[in-house]
Amino acid sequence: MAYYDDRDHVREYITMAEGYDGAQLIEVLKRHLPAGSTVLELGMGPGKDLDLLAEQYRATGSDASRAFLDLYRKREPQADLLLLDARTIDTVLRFDCIYSNKVLIHLTEAELDESMRRQAAVLNDRGYVMHSFWCGDKEAEEHHGLRFSYHTEAELTRLAGDLFEVVEMARYREMDDGDSIYLLMRKGE
Repeated sequence: MAYYDDRDHVREYITMAEGYDGAQLIEVLKRHLPAGSTVLELGMGPGKDLDLLAEQYRATGSDASRAFLDLYRKREPQADLLLLDARTIDTVLRFDCIYSNKVLIHLTEAELDESMRRQAAVLNDRGYVMHSFWCGDKEAEEHHGLRFSYHTEAELTRLAGDLFEVVEMARYREMDDGDSIYLLMRKGE
């Protein structure tokens, strides 16, 4: 996703995302994940959700874009940040939860499967994943070299495979009624 390596594109994204955050997703997570747990955010972008996660959890932010990480570090010099690709998640660290808000929508089906396997590998026993997606069954779209895919409940349930059990899944409104879906899963034993 070289698109976000360009600082102008990062600034455009920050402007476009003004007024949106994952507060409602984090409220769902708080019903299941104890305070003080370790959380890795994949694709933190400008860091809005990371700030919210850090109010309750020991949060680590990550992004494949050094530009996003550098901007956040200017604001929060002591932040725990990692340069990570959401597909490969190349780290030896382990977490109680992995969180993303409309980040995995940029992956192909094969990349999403790879990401879920890596997430299971870096989660502690009985750890959680909490992700949001655009909801729908239409074909993936591409804008400025970025893939935007849509998922149904059935497709997301398949993601659990033998690695995770679905804890909660529901549609919600980000821009329009039912345009988004969140998926909270727990790593199997």
